[in-house]
Amino acid sequence: MPLVRVDIIKGKSPEYKKTLLNCIHESLVETLGIEDWDRFQRIVEVEKEDFETAPGKTDGFMIIEITLFPGRTKEQKKDLIEKLTASLVENLKIEPTDVFIVIHEPALENWGMGGRQK
Repeated sequence: MPLVRVDIIKGKSPEYKKTLLNCIHESLVETLGIEDWDRFQRIVEVEKEDFETAPGKTDGFMIIEITLFPGRTKEQKKDLIEKLTASLVENLKIEPTDVFIVIHEPALENWGMGGRQK
């Protein structure tokens, strides 16, 4: 059950955002084998003046945080990062240097669903 949060600069079209979410989901399905229905993603749009980045980043810069149950291998996470970045570059025509991905893996005891600890 990956939870995905994407921070982007405000002003992207609905089509851009849908493509972004599809790229993420398809990469998760392909590299981690998650179920197709397992889609918990959100986009957070930030005003340009409130989104500080390093020099050389464009308005296409994004931060993607993926929170996963622990247990994926280093190779699976590497594959996810590479596949997702390539998909975004191909489908959204952004620079690979504008994609920043962080994977979080909190212990199962820190997950709660339906009022129950995992």
